[in-house]
Amino acid sequence: MNASSKRIASVDALRGLAVAAMLLVNNPGDWGHVYAPLRHSAWHGWTPTDLIFPFFLFIVGVSLSLSMGGKIEAGGGAALRGAVIQRALRILLLGMALNVFAWLVLDKPALRIPGVLQRIGLCFGLAGLIAIQWRARGQRIWIAALLVGYGALLLAGGPLDKAGNIASRFDAWLLGSHAYEWNAATLTGHDPEGVVSTLGALATTLLGWRCGEALRAGALKQLAAMGLLAAAAGFALDAIGLMPINKHLWTPSFVLWTGGLAALALLGAHALIDRLGVPPLFRSFGVNAIAAYAGAWICAVSLAGFGWMGPIYAHGFAWLEPHVGAYGRSLAFALVFVGAWWAIVRVLDRRGIHIKV
Repeated sequence: MNASSKRIASVDALRGLAVAAMLLVNNPGDWGHVYAPLRHSAWHGWTPTDLIFPFFLFIVGVSLSLSMGGKIEAGGGAALRGAVIQRALRILLLGMALNVFAWLVLDKPALRIPGVLQRIGLCFGLAGLIAIQWRARGQRIWIAALLVGYGALLLAGGPLDKAGNIASRFDAWLLGSHAYEWNAATLTGHDPEGVVSTLGALATTLLGWRCGEALRAGALKQLAAMGLLAAAAGFALDAIGLMPINKHLWTPSFVLWTGGLAALALLGAHALIDRLGVPPLFRSFGVNAIAAYAGAWICAVSLAGFGWMGPIYAHGFAWLEPHVGAYGRSLAFALVFVGAWWAIVRVLDRRGIHIKV
């Protein structure tokens, strides 16, 4: 196996780990009994669960670099624009289709417009177009402008509580009942994948591109330095009280903290898988990432919407509670759910079936 394919294996493994973690935290048996590390932070602060989505978007940037970087250097960037836009639209439309499915099956009062795949599609498309148009210096300027500009917007836009921050106010005005949270009486709302906070998510994706460029060039010391400096900067901004780490708002400190940790995780995965030959355990999830996420979403929504989730959990996992407690029982359900999807993607991978959106 050559260096390039090994490098892709480590990236696939890290992407797959993020997808498996998404399925784990999104599908507990009982939302009332979830271990604290498997919950998102209520507002400011972070938990291990808050690392999952930024890690995935960071890997989106890394993957873009690995697949497009050489072609752009060879002068083929212009031909890539259409492909980037088309794939971004496909991911975005798939996300909308999943929301429509949930709206119909779960009989929700309003259709949610934003979502995880919608944010991935937007960040994929915008980061790809920026990388095609601007080289390294321009990309760094974009990252700095997004961090400084978005940070200034948040600080100038009012308090950073859930109802008062400018991102939530704008999303409430634009989306109304189509946001994740909406209070018709107060006309306030919030969406963790809202429009304004996508500025921070785009910065995460571009940071992934720059780290992917370092990995592609074999500049591992540079990758380590970027990871350490970014994480330290994000931690410091939060510690001095200038900008809290907040996943809901995807604050600049959150971008730097999670991006730095993701860069160090990428470096570790590269060392273990590409250099030491450790098996890429989550690769099967990684090579079918969007398909696994979408399939698991449809499965979970179907189980809940058709009334099967409750009986499966009640009758299939009740025997565990006397041994591991209510929290352990809920976690066991989530692990079985992930295990079932691991078996599916493993079979697909062994048969060479890699579903691309």
